[in-house]
Amino acid sequence: MSQKVEIELTPADHTAESRILIVTGAHLRAEAADRPLAYRLRAQMLGWWDREGLQLGVERPSVIVCSDVWYLNNDDLRSLPTVSIGGPGVNALSAFLTDKLPGVFTVQNILTVQMDIELVEAVVNIWGMDHATTVGALDAFVERYLDIFMRRACTV
Repeated sequence: MSQKVEIELTPADHTAESRILIVTGAHLRAEAADRPLAYRLRAQMLGWWDREGLQLGVERPSVIVCSDVWYLNNDDLRSLPTVSIGGPGVNALSAFLTDKLPGVFTVQNILTVQMDIELVEAVVNIWGMDHATTVGALDAFVERYLDIFMRRACTV
């Protein structure tokens, strides 16, 4: 019999030093395609910390994958470093961020990585026109921007 695992977040847990969120859509297509990408990114973030985090002298963050519904309905979560994965058609957070963040890596009408490059707010929006291009956008983020995002997310 499988056991349900519950994670209770207390106000003390809501610090940038301890939490990073990866948000995917609650849409079935997002669950099938984007959630596995989110767990892949989570592993890459934790791998980054294993390589670089000790040198920064900061606590290892908990990287949590959650749905857009959970994120958008919890005010406390919106202050945490966040990466949104999936297009605006399947991820409400992506739809909200699309016109609020500049594109730092874009292939016109195909894929985009959006974030404030100075990371005043550690929020990133990653998506493509389909699953394959979303994978390409995620790969571009990891290759070009993961280091800067993680340094900001871990030292706020």
